[in-house]
Amino acid sequence: MDSTIYNIKDGPKDGKKVFRKLGTCSRTFFYILNREFGHPKEQEERASDPLAGGIMQQGYQCGMLWGASLAVGAEAYRKCNNQNQAICVAINATQSIMESFIKREQTINCREITKCDFSNKLSFAKYFFSGRFLHCYNLAEKWAPEAVQSAIEGLTNKETYLSKICVSCATEVAKKMGASTEEMMMVAGFAGGLGLSGSGCGALSAAIWIKSLEWCREEEKSSPLKNPDLKNVLEAFYFATDSKILCSDISGEHFMNFDDHTSFIKKGGCAKLINTLAES
Repeated sequence: MDSTIYNIKDGPKDGKKVFRKLGTCSRTFFYILNREFGHPKEQEERASDPLAGGIMQQGYQCGMLWGASLAVGAEAYRKCNNQNQAICVAINATQSIMESFIKREQTINCREITKCDFSNKLSFAKYFFSGRFLHCYNLAEKWAPEAVQSAIEGLTNKETYLSKICVSCATEVAKKMGASTEEMMMVAGFAGGLGLSGSGCGALSAAIWIKSLEWCREEEKSSPLKNPDLKNVLEAFYFATDSKILCSDISGEHFMNFDDHTSFIKKGGCAKLINTLAES
């Protein structure tokens, strides 16, 4: 799909319908972008369910962003000549998607969008009975064409990164967990708290998704939200980080570009946490 001929008016117009059918925002946008790219991935999409609600309902980055990032990571894997290039392109495309999302919502955080603490039953009930959930459906409908456009734009000019060395903390976790090369590239955009934004830990989300994918391959009909291993991953993560979840707080860094993040990881940054997540 060529960004020079893509017309946003021709973009997907069924975001709300897909959301209602699939049930989670993360899966919805993984599905929508995969469909636009012509490469559906049912198991991988289903495995993204736990990223909804801002990483296992923790209220951080909206699941739409995690799902969209997985899709552009998969497309980067297909389009690029090597892993370094694919990681750079996946991060760049994730940043493009996030910029588009922020223009529409002025925030990337689920809790600020939904006004809901999904871990609190009363807050969750209020989210539905107040009709606030309709905002998420409407957001899916309105942002879907913009998400596709920003993804395509972010995936262009891949030749710029042809000889660049690029490392993603999320990819490192996936690798240690035995993920395939394609799966490693799919989570690449999670780097540095999703697109180097410094928000909720991308390595954590990568570990959650890989664990969920394993579950989906074994449990064809059961929701990965029922996977007890995910709670263990989250508990191990919070123990290792002293209950911190923001990348900027954990790493003590604000990554300005690919090189900053690559240098940090290559020098052993977050190595202990990466190992903890991979072994959890």
